[in-house]
Amino acid sequence: MSIRRRLLLALAALTAVGMWALVAWLIDGLRPRYLESMEESMVDSATILAETVAAQIPPGADGPPPVGELRSAFAAAAGRRFTATIYGLVKERIDLRVYVVDARGMVVFDSDAGRDEGRDYSRWNDVARTLAGSYGARATRVDPADETSSALHVAAPIRAGDRIVGALTVVKSVQSVAQLVAEARRALLTGAAVFTVAIGGAALALTVWATRPIVALTVYAERLRRGEAAIPPRGGPSEVRALAAAFETMVATIEGRRYAERYLQQLIHELKSPLSSIRGAAELLAEDPPAADRVRFLATISGEALRLQALIDLQLQLAAIESRGLGAVGPVDVGALVDEVLAALAGAMAAKDLRGERTGVACAPVRGDAFLVRQALANLAQNAIDFAPRGSAIGIDVARAEGVVTVAIADRGPGVPAYARDKVFDRFYSLPRPDTGRKSTGLGLTFVREVAILHLGSADLTQRAGGGTVAILRLAASPRD
Repeated sequence: MSIRRRLLLALAALTAVGMWALVAWLIDGLRPRYLESMEESMVDSATILAETVAAQIPPGADGPPPVGELRSAFAAAAGRRFTATIYGLVKERIDLRVYVVDARGMVVFDSDAGRDEGRDYSRWNDVARTLAGSYGARATRVDPADETSSALHVAAPIRAGDRIVGALTVVKSVQSVAQLVAEARRALLTGAAVFTVAIGGAALALTVWATRPIVALTVYAERLRRGEAAIPPRGGPSEVRALAAAFETMVATIEGRRYAERYLQQLIHELKSPLSSIRGAAELLAEDPPAADRVRFLATISGEALRLQALIDLQLQLAAIESRGLGAVGPVDVGALVDEVLAALAGAMAAKDLRGERTGVACAPVRGDAFLVRQALANLAQNAIDFAPRGSAIGIDVARAEGVVTVAIADRGPGVPAYARDKVFDRFYSLPRPDTGRKSTGLGLTFVREVAILHLGSADLTQRAGGGTVAILRLAASPRD
């Protein structure tokens, strides 16, 4: 399971558990809070009504509290029609019951059509505690089997001077509270569902945002594993940036070691052949061969030594390019360098009776290292001379278009075999020369490719129409051009 999915599931689980725990706690507290509010308002109602009855007691009277006006008021209220919408509760009738007891606890008034008048309520907590001078209240089920049929009874004393001559109890069913609790429960559950969905969306967005740098780093590592070119991610938290930098350093270190290993193996392989030839010729010279053989063995030693020198010199130049890059950067006229190279190689061309055919623009400015560009052109031209058949022509064309300077050097040699087209720019890879059958150092085209890359260009070999090879060097033109 991905880290993004794990994080999303963890956030979703924590949100859901926390939200529903909060909702359950709120719902559990709804009924007690509604009952507290209901009882508090009933205390006010009972006290006001008890004082209303007490105001009707004549001074010095001794008897049950007078309830005539209270009876008339309830009779009138019972016949009144009204509609009141209280949030989700619709109220159309009075559901408040009031009864009055005398000092002995006998019911002298019952607003419910006088149903319990004359009964003894002295044992009920609301009456007994109120007559005793304490706060009296109770909750009693109308139907013992139905817990929703509970009614709350709150009493207040009726006083005549300092004496308690009775008690007035207000009774209200908690059914209305159950309806309000149900409405509040539905509202809470709906709000919780909406909030959970919103938090889920926010958690998803947060998860995507938080894991995007990690995903980018994973993609980067996967591309490195497949050997593809990859750019390390630069954004994200400092920890991810540090990890990306560590990856980049690690890759550079590994690639450096691999490069060094490949380079060393290839260099040792290339050095073995001329050294073996030198050693063999020296051993034969030690046996005092005839004069003609001595001349031949000495020529072999000299030629192989020159080959070793060229191999070392080119390798040092290539290492300098790869490690330090461009040297003295400035304006370079590639057209003029081509002319210089042709002049320098005139003797080698004359030895094979070759003609140089210069075409294209005379001036082709680039910005770069003149020495490196000249060396690259000389390597390509020397390759063309080595492979061109005697008496043929070597064409050098210089073009400038769309910010690129192109030098194309064409010969009429045997061309590059299909199996070698992807290898000719590899280090130490070389094809045998048609005239001698000998190979070069295999570093010339590698050098050309590195010079082209340093000058924001490229190098490649293509087949020439009618036979032969075209070596193409592309360099970025000078910005002023």
